[in-house]
Amino acid sequence: MGVDIPGHKRIDIALRYMYGIGPAISDEIIEATGINPTTRAKDLTEDQLTKIVHAIQEGQYIIEGDLRREISMNLKRLQAIRCYRGVRHIRGLPVRGQRTGTNARTRKGPRKTVGVQRKS
Repeated sequence: MGVDIPGHKRIDIALRYMYGIGPAISDEIIEATGINPTTRAKDLTEDQLTKIVHAIQEGQYIIEGDLRREISMNLKRLQAIRCYRGVRHIRGLPVRGQRTGTNARTRKGPRKTVGVQRKS
């Protein structure tokens, strides 16, 4: 499906390298296909790979580019209607109610020191 998964990892872990597939969905896919979860990704047959791709498409999972596009469209919608969450995204501040007097450095970036200018 356009994603290279690591061959040396177990298939239940390797599937998680696809954006939008986490532990729970990975387990669902493996259970639906009937593949042993301890099988290495490089040891899969063409038939097993086809089953995995079919299970992902049949399960109506949104992954990779479609999911990224959907998330970015949601953010653009919030920003366009200028709601509180959209404004916080625009300003690069925490969106979910965290304090900003202290902390929030991940979202705000490194400190910008403001110094006093003295005459020489």
